[in-house]
Amino acid sequence: MKTAVVILNWNGLQHLQHYLPSVVATTPDADIVVADNGSTDGSVAWLKDTMPEVGLILLDRNYGFAEGYNRALKQLQGYDVFVLLNSDIEPTEGWLAPLIEHLRENKDVAVVVPKILDDKCRTKFEYAGASGGFIDVLGYPFCRGRILNCVEEDRGQYDTPCDVMWGSGAAFCCRAEVFAELGGFSAEFFAHQEEIDLCWRVWLSGHRVVVEPRSKVYHLGGATLSADSPFKTMLNHRNNLAMLFRCASPWQRALVAVVRPMLDFAAAMSYLVQGKPESAKAVWRAWKDFLKWHKRLAKERKAIRQNVKHEAPIYYGSIVLRYLLGRRTFQE
Repeated sequence: MKTAVVILNWNGLQHLQHYLPSVVATTPDADIVVADNGSTDGSVAWLKDTMPEVGLILLDRNYGFAEGYNRALKQLQGYDVFVLLNSDIEPTEGWLAPLIEHLRENKDVAVVVPKILDDKCRTKFEYAGASGGFIDVLGYPFCRGRILNCVEEDRGQYDTPCDVMWGSGAAFCCRAEVFAELGGFSAEFFAHQEEIDLCWRVWLSGHRVVVEPRSKVYHLGGATLSADSPFKTMLNHRNNLAMLFRCASPWQRALVAVVRPMLDFAAAMSYLVQGKPESAKAVWRAWKDFLKWHKRLAKERKAIRQNVKHEAPIYYGSIVLRYLLGRRTFQE
């Protein structure tokens, strides 16, 4: 299966210098391409001078994660598989082969992701993806290895391949044909949760998403936006609401419409109590955008839901409530 490993870069020269050589060294059986989102930090010059074996796609400005990848992948023809890789990922030896093998042997699998560990503390799972992800009935994401802010040590407890609801965009292996058929990522998301949205649509279209823990990578995380960024807060709230509105079953959408406004109001008040007024404003901005998008989202929902093959594997409970009751690991 002809494979392209595509790294989206925006002013990430330091990460490219540190991580790209390891990607090249551990990935002999794929074409490696950097798609540059209009960087101004010398990334392109360094790539041309130092890594001429790496392909280069130049975009004219920063389109964000979602549209940046959409535009880059449209320029790559003749590939069976796209592997999207963050610029702050260090793969391990032989990391790609199990992913391709899983796609080759399971025709109904459209997305397969590796186990992701924390590059800063390599015995722990990485927050953003761990060993595959799910969402609860209210749309809150969690992972095999991470429940809310509680990240587990990797003791091999999640080393079994299995179906998951979503895989992290930090290391995301997808059939090129399915990516194109589904229209890629939702461009208006810009960044954050676009991979969950895409994986949900993958499930609804009749394909599967799996995690293959024989493949392992290390992720630094937080390379673009810090955890405390109000912009990141806005993106996460807004995109999650849009995703739920478009993809959820009728009864789940009805439940979310009643409960989520109260929970998001509580989140905004919590930010205020913590002395983070900009983060509180970010929640309001998220709702403002979501309501502004409502008419368009309704049309998109009709198109997405009109021919559902099967529902995605969602946890029909509240992960927040379980956490408050002391369930702090995925196994619990």
